Amino acid sequence: MSTALDHQGTAPGDEDAGYIQSLGNRQVRMIAIGGAIGVGLFLGAGGRLAAAGPSLVLSYAVCGIAAFFVMRALGELVLHRPSAGSFVTYAREFIGPWAGFASGWMYWLNWAMTGVAETTAAGIYVHKWLPQIPQWVTALVALAVLLTVNLLSVRLFGELEFWFAVIKVLAIVVFLFVGLSLVLTGAGVGHDHAGVSNLTAHGGFLPHGVPVVLMSLQAVVFAYSGIEMVGIAAGETENPRKVLPGAIGSVIWRIGIFYVGSVLLLAMVLPWTVYSADESPFVTVFSRLGVPGAGDIMNAVVLTAALSSCNSGLYSTGRVMRALAVKGEAPRFVGRMSARHVPYGGILFTSIVLLLGVVLNYVVPKMAFDIATSIASLGVVAVWATLISCQLRLRARAGRGEIERPSFRMPWAPASNWVTLGFLVLVVVLMAFADTANKIAFWCLPGVAVVLFVGWRVVRNRRAP
Repeated sequence: MSTALDHQGTAPGDEDAGYIQSLGNRQVRMIAIGGAIGVGLFLGAGGRLAAAGPSLVLSYAVCGIAAFFVMRALGELVLHRPSAGSFVTYAREFIGPWAGFASGWMYWLNWAMTGVAETTAAGIYVHKWLPQIPQWVTALVALAVLLTVNLLSVRLFGELEFWFAVIKVLAIVVFLFVGLSLVLTGAGVGHDHAGVSNLTAHGGFLPHGVPVVLMSLQAVVFAYSGIEMVGIAAGETENPRKVLPGAIGSVIWRIGIFYVGSVLLLAMVLPWTVYSADESPFVTVFSRLGVPGAGDIMNAVVLTAALSSCNSGLYSTGRVMRALAVKGEAPRFVGRMSARHVPYGGILFTSIVLLLGVVLNYVVPKMAFDIATSIASLGVVAVWATLISCQLRLRARAGRGEIERPSFRMPWAPASNWVTLGFLVLVVVLMAFADTANKIAFWCLPGVAVVLFVGWRVVRNRRAP
């Protein structure tokens, strides 16, 4: 790979300068797993089950296949060159400077809105215990704690995220065992009974037809957001070429078990009509088991999951914003690095938007979560499409003998690339026909495109002299 300077006089790896390799194998593997488990599953699955019924499992399976190809594309790119700038760096290298600019800001939009959703979820969970505390107050406290953690050190972030991920994974494993036991024994769960029959009873497997399943794709894509976190952690990982293939591989098969398996069991343990958007489906199940404190324990776990995802969002946007600032594609402030090797400028920049999310929780607490996740999904789709496109270009350049293609490769390329890209386009188009929150996000898309276009023109004109 060439190390020639670009038109700004910066080398391709300049965005990685200043970082230290503080994250070990143990932390990276758990970050990879934890990034794939957030409120999209712990909270969002409840509302989607109530809307789509047992057929929601089809949405998780289809989106899981797309996520598999995205992760394999990311793996090939990371093995080509580990970078804390991740897809921003790869977009610049394989597509062009404008692509790095656009994908970086779309990723920032994704995590900024995801942070709003996570802090909103934290407010919903705490409301179960302290209904007198307004949702926006909990969101503000959660933001303050996680901002402090991210500003202190990378190692502290990695350690906290490790334990957050351990709690999430253990909770899912416990639910899988408990849920499977309930289904196999046909045990009573509250006023209902667990069993495979719940998949077809109460209106059938497709109670509202295929259209509702299609409309749920956006929410499921959001649920899978965060799987690309491991690529950003590559720039601060010891022996990334040795550690990351295993970490990426573990995410792929855990998606199948944790997501598809969990949703399938949720649909069998209780009738889909029991779930709602106002409570985590896992809390619903454990609260109905009759075991004292079980519901409260699970509520604490899903609260941890929300804090974990927001923690990851502050971490990743700090690195991506710095990668943009180094190239003059973001305000200079967001590229600042502390003496502790923390890109505090980007982290503080994102936290400002999260403060606006606190205001959203004050104004429309009932819709804050859905609006935030819908807008965040646009960023997820943009990032996934960027990774797939970059892998296409990498493969083409390797075919011309310009670079060496890594041994860890995306299977069935390029056909798998085009199928995945087509699926992502479908997800965006369907948002125009979904619920109010999705329609709001869809019609925000032209505005986002205009802002990115104008922003890129300003950046390009500034560089011209």
